[in-house]
Amino acid sequence: MFTNILWATDGSEQADRALGYAIQISQHDHTQLHVVHVIEKLTGGRIAGHDVSLNEPDVIAKIRAQTEGVLAHGITPTLHVVAEASGHVAGRIAEVADETGADLIVVGTRGRSALGGLFLGSVTQRLLHVATCPVLAIPPVVAAPARAHDALPLAR
Repeated sequence: MFTNILWATDGSEQADRALGYAIQISQHDHTQLHVVHVIEKLTGGRIAGHDVSLNEPDVIAKIRAQTEGVLAHGITPTLHVVAEASGHVAGRIAEVADETGADLIVVGTRGRSALGGLFLGSVTQRLLHVATCPVLAIPPVVAAPARAHDALPLAR
């Protein structure tokens, strides 16, 4: 059904849950898997009087390790780390999806920062409006099933 899947991640636990689904669908459909992380360039260094520290090197190291871990599932992923101004992350994810020919984007519904979401809006919500392909948004309480045939009621 799909040929090219893009998993968008900010390194959060919610994005990690979405990775399980991206892997399951990729295995089921024998697709290419792209991993995208957008380094968000925050204007100014403070939000509501608080310093903003996203620990970006640690996040990128985690995402690189997750990308390498996907190899154990028989999938060879491609990692894309790009930068974008704050408030335009969803548009950049959609651009990477277009550039890679993705026909599905898999994301979590919440990111690393509830405070950032309050000021900047939800990246997932915006992505639903700007993406040119379907977006599968995984809610925070859902974990990927253990087997691909349990994940989705897809025709075999």
